[in-house]
Amino acid sequence: MTFPVLNISDRCPCLSGETYGECCHRFHQGSVPAPTAEALMRSRYSAFVTGDSSYLLRTWHPSTRPARLDLDPDRIWRRLDILSTSAGGPLDSTGIVTFAAHYREGGVPGVQRERSSFLREAGRWLYVEGE
Repeated sequence: MTFPVLNISDRCPCLSGETYGECCHRFHQGSVPAPTAEALMRSRYSAFVTGDSSYLLRTWHPSTRPARLDLDPDRIWRRLDILSTSAGGPLDSTGIVTFAAHYREGGVPGVQRERSSFLREAGRWLYVEGE
């Protein structure tokens, strides 16, 4: 299997209601940073959908970032549900986003639930860790 290629007019995989071009694509291209922890979480989910490991590594805090990231194209991400957010706004320096990311792997449905921590450094949100 391969990762899907999205057009900018496609619906964004993060389910924001916007097109990929209006939403996560601009973050993936580096033209603007995600303005909130939730926006970064959504853009990271979309990067998992499209197999953009370089974006995932760029937006991972250096203190917890792995040396490399191998994504599995057989895991097909289907839906992102943001369950709650705490702080993580444009004026905050920390944020928490709790989510459920639904997927299929080998025809079997699954869900990854996580409470993710984010830091904003030099005006950019970074993923720190999830539990």
